[in-house]
Amino acid sequence: MKLYYSAASPYVRKVTVTAIEAGIDGRIQQVPTAVMPTKPNADIAKDNPLMKVPTLVTDDGQVLYDSRVICEYLDSQHAGVRMIPASGPDRWRVLRWQAMADGITDAGLLVRYETVVRAEDKRSAEWTAGQMAKVNQGLDMAENDSALLSGPINLGQIALAAGIGWLEFRNVAGDLRKSRPKLFQWYEAFCRRPSMQATTPKG
Repeated sequence: MKLYYSAASPYVRKVTVTAIEAGIDGRIQQVPTAVMPTKPNADIAKDNPLMKVPTLVTDDGQVLYDSRVICEYLDSQHAGVRMIPASGPDRWRVLRWQAMADGITDAGLLVRYETVVRAEDKRSAEWTAGQMAKVNQGLDMAENDSALLSGPINLGQIALAAGIGWLEFRNVAGDLRKSRPKLFQWYEAFCRRPSMQATTPKG
C-alpha cells in the first residue's frame, strides 16, 4: 500500500495510528506530499482529484480517501479486535464520535486558514468565533462522555486524540485544558500509547 501523507496533518495521524494499532503499518509505503488549499499539487491529483492527504493506494490499485474511508479499510485488514464495531449501538457511537472529532478538527483547520493563510484585511472575526464555538462545544461534550473515554481503543478515540494533538500543536484555540480535567487525563494516558508516540506531529 502507498500513503500520500504530511507529517503535520491530523487526518494522516489518525490513519497512521490506526495502521499501527492494527499491526499493519509495515505494509504501508509513506509518500511525503505537500498540500495547501491555495497551491494545487499535480502529483497527488493523479490519484485524488481533491488533492488532499491522506490518500491511500491499496495493493490492488484502489485509491481511497478521506481518512474515514481509509481507516475503515485498514480496520478490515487485520485479524485483531476491530476499532469500528461491526454492528449495533457501539458501531454508531464510535462512528458518531469519529464524525464529532473530525468536525472539531475541521473547525480548527478553518480557524488556522482564516488567521494564517487569508490576507489580514479579508479575515472575519465572526467566522473565527463561529468555528471556535464548534471546537469548544465538541470538546465540552467529550469531557462529559465517560463512555467515549473508557473501554477498548476505537476509532472515535483515535480521531479525538489526533484532533486534540493538532489543535495544541498549532495552538489555534488557546488553552483547551481549562475546565476539562477528565478529557485531558484520558488524553495524556492515550498519548503514551506507542502509536501516538510514533506519530507526534512535526513541521
